[in-house]
Amino acid sequence: MADKKVEAKKADAKKADAKKPAKKNKQNVFQKLFKYLSACKGELKKITWPSPKQTTKNFGIVIGVIVVVGLFIFGLDRGLFALLGLVMNTSA
Repeated sequence: MADKKVEAKKADAKKADAKKPAKKNKQNVFQKLFKYLSACKGELKKITWPSPKQTTKNFGIVIGVIVVVGLFIFGLDRGLFALLGLVMNTSA
């Protein structure tokens, strides 16, 4: 009879342990911030940065495309404005 009581107490203790949430290792704000910044530093080391020559070449390409697209939009605007002037009989 005593064995049954002991076994019942052990079973109850196991059930109680199963219901309790596991304690989490809580970190304060500064620990989380340090961990985040350390991870950022590690990711920055993985980046392969372009050389100055590649950067200058890419910059030239971007400026060239901007000029071409700007001239296209300017021409399209002027053409549509002239077309609208013909339709509405106004002078520009």
